[in-house]
Amino acid sequence: MAKGKQIYEGKAKILYEGPEKGTLIQYFKDDATAFNNKKKAIIDGKGVLNNRISEFLLSQLNQIGIKTHFIKRLNMREQLIKSLEIIPIEVVIRNIAAGTFSNRLGISEGTDLSKPILEFYYKNDELGDPLVNEEHILALNWATQSELMHISEQALRINDFLVGLFRGIGIKLVDFKLEFGRQWNGDEVEIFLADEISPDTCRLWDVKDERKLDKDRFRRDLGGLVEAYQEVARRLGIMPEGSNIKEIKTGVSKNLTALKKK
Repeated sequence: MAKGKQIYEGKAKILYEGPEKGTLIQYFKDDATAFNNKKKAIIDGKGVLNNRISEFLLSQLNQIGIKTHFIKRLNMREQLIKSLEIIPIEVVIRNIAAGTFSNRLGISEGTDLSKPILEFYYKNDELGDPLVNEEHILALNWATQSELMHISEQALRINDFLVGLFRGIGIKLVDFKLEFGRQWNGDEVEIFLADEISPDTCRLWDVKDERKLDKDRFRRDLGGLVEAYQEVARRLGIMPEGSNIKEIKTGVSKNLTALKKK
């Protein structure tokens, strides 16, 4: 599918004009960033894995009635998505204390929270995506009261679904980030889930040993980021057992274990 002109490039994705009005093509890069883009690297295959994982998770959410921007995956790195007016708020849902939450409040990482906590951050790289509250959002007209209520309800519903989905494959959903956008139809507006859901935007720990299966492997210099993302994809059933990212990138699925036995 032919791409139009590039309209935006972020830290992990590029957006191009889509083939039809109201659509975009979202391209997943191999760039890894952390600490507000202060730490950077190119990790071969990361974009391919995030594309596949996000496709699967957004498709699952579409099926349970959560409206997302996802239309279809086009190839190993690209998705066709709805064009939205992005609301400049990042919504973080926390189930277990970790990362900046633990540091900010002095709570030991790994502490289970008695209920999910929603946090809002102003989406602005230059300011370091500062933590904000509902009053900030309303006073600065980033979202209306009804939009904020809808976003909060959807975020908690998404969390309930994903916690169960990941728990079923032996993974704890520690916390994750969501973004939302508006689609206008005359004077009517609909809110859709946007961006991506992947190990880049979630903290995912193995249930048994709390091994990190997410971007913390890059943030904390643990190594094995692609292998961790591959493990998530395999457990979700979207990457054949025994295969690796090189085979997925070329569209070839082989069972390496069987080959070694020959």
